[in-house]
Amino acid sequence: MLLQVEFVQRCREAVSFSSAATGDGRHYHASLQGGISVQHAQLCSKLFCPPHVLVYVYVRLDQPLTSIDVYKKGLGTFPEDTHLNTGIARIYEGLGDLSNAVKFYRDVLHGDNTHVEAIACQGTNHFYSDQPEIALRYYRRLLQMGVYNAELYNNLALCCFYAQQYDMTLTCFERALSLATDENMADIWVNVGHVALGMGDSNLAFQCFRLALAATNDHAEAYNNLGVLEMNKGHIEQARSYFQSSAEFGPHLFEPLYNLAALSEQVGDLRSSFDAVQRSLKIFPDHSGSNQLLKKIQQHFSMM
Repeated sequence: MLLQVEFVQRCREAVSFSSAATGDGRHYHASLQGGISVQHAQLCSKLFCPPHVLVYVYVRLDQPLTSIDVYKKGLGTFPEDTHLNTGIARIYEGLGDLSNAVKFYRDVLHGDNTHVEAIACQGTNHFYSDQPEIALRYYRRLLQMGVYNAELYNNLALCCFYAQQYDMTLTCFERALSLATDENMADIWVNVGHVALGMGDSNLAFQCFRLALAATNDHAEAYNNLGVLEMNKGHIEQARSYFQSSAEFGPHLFEPLYNLAALSEQVGDLRSSFDAVQRSLKIFPDHSGSNQLLKKIQQHFSMM
């Protein structure tokens, strides 16, 4: 906030100097009252502005690619600067370009091998690339550095499970639950439930998902998972209720809508199934299961 205030003050000084030289200060004054414009940002970048302050302005102006260019120009002056590489990686991560984000986080580690954010990002990337053993090394490195929180132990537990180190999985989950807060308790219980399903214990998974709802009663993933378990038991109405609740609390999720569509199609409610699968495809158009179900429903309609 202090940097932003100083930036605006310097902009005002720079604009006042420019206005005095050109004899026209009305346009600049009006722009500053409404907010910082692109022209001001470009002017101040030539005068004094360090890259990370100028990037803040471009991000607020919704110009992430320009922000990346500013950071890269800064890297030309300060090669391998940790803060500049971290800023580029964060912007790429916000844009969903994970490959470039991982690349710049790796550059961060070349300059500072104790950077917690970069180590965590590398671990996450390896985990979702089906390399839990390598991800485990990164998370253990964080533990050795003194990072001690529920999220880290949760990730360690998942890595241990997928790396088939089952003796450490529950131990890490116990430590994660002991450190959990109200904000992340439900997520940890959902992960424990997934591990229980992986071990074939559906009763334990059911209890874990119920505990997740006890911690956070609007947890969409827990409702969806409970719906799947109820559907497997043949409890149609309970499953439908869980899927509807999940779709209500998680409008960004396509899974409850697809599950609801599949359940409705099984019981012969084609109209509801058709509506649900269309909503699922709006969220995730490339989902193969939803596309196949839609074709199946259309075939039913064509036979009527």
